[in-house]
Amino acid sequence: MSRNIFLGAHVSASGGVENAPINAAAIGANAFALFTKNQRQWVAKPLSDESIEAFKQNCELHGFKPEYILPHDSYLINLGHPDKIGVEKSRAAFLDEMQRCEQLGLVMLNFHPGSHLSEISEDECLDKIAESINIALDKTSGVMAVIENTAGQGSNVGYRFEHLAHIISKVEDKSRVGVCIDTCHAYTSGYDLVDDAGYVETWKAFDEIVGASYLKAIHLNDSKKPLGSKVDRHDSLGLGLMGEPFFSRFIQDSRFDNMPIVLETPDEDKWAGEIAWLRGQTLI
Repeated sequence: MSRNIFLGAHVSASGGVENAPINAAAIGANAFALFTKNQRQWVAKPLSDESIEAFKQNCELHGFKPEYILPHDSYLINLGHPDKIGVEKSRAAFLDEMQRCEQLGLVMLNFHPGSHLSEISEDECLDKIAESINIALDKTSGVMAVIENTAGQGSNVGYRFEHLAHIISKVEDKSRVGVCIDTCHAYTSGYDLVDDAGYVETWKAFDEIVGASYLKAIHLNDSKKPLGSKVDRHDSLGLGLMGEPFFSRFIQDSRFDNMPIVLETPDEDKWAGEIAWLRGQTLI
């Protein structure tokens, strides 16, 4: 039986978003992630009509469909910021990112949920994040907010499936919220995906706590840091502590068909090889 596996990487959009699909095609991808603006700046100039049209044309030329493109928002944004000025600045920037996705015809925006900065409780932070999502969804249409699990580094929330479920429970339009699971983050936050029993238990827990229907994307990364370390350090597939057998098992698991599976591994020169290797594992 043929499978619909969509693999890619978080590719550069340097020189304009229209270059991202070209860069993705060059590594043999049929999915990709990108930043629609400089991820380390609060404000960026609007997308030009020319860039928007060229992006759409290049996606069509190389066969990329919107549902397999996973834009990521700026790392500066903290939708759970404890400070009023901080959260309002983040909400404005997040709305701009959602609107950029609308302009590009994209249907998802992936983001890290936020941090309490040791000033408010985790629950208060999670409530703020849900409120922030509701505000953005009210002002946009057609774009889903896709929450990424975190490693739990520092004061970040989102490192337990219960956190993701908490946010989703308070999002008003549940048809426009989803989850992206990052394998490195899951592992270092304490979910033992490498152990056979742990692999089964992790996905069972996700289904029971969050709901499998909310899983919309995967970031497929190995980890430089050990299980439960709560340190976010990605490694190339098979070179970290998770190891090749996990990635072979993962890509043979048909539960992850029909969603973007995106590499954020640190050596972009390896991306084409990693994608080819993953495809090869499906034939075993």
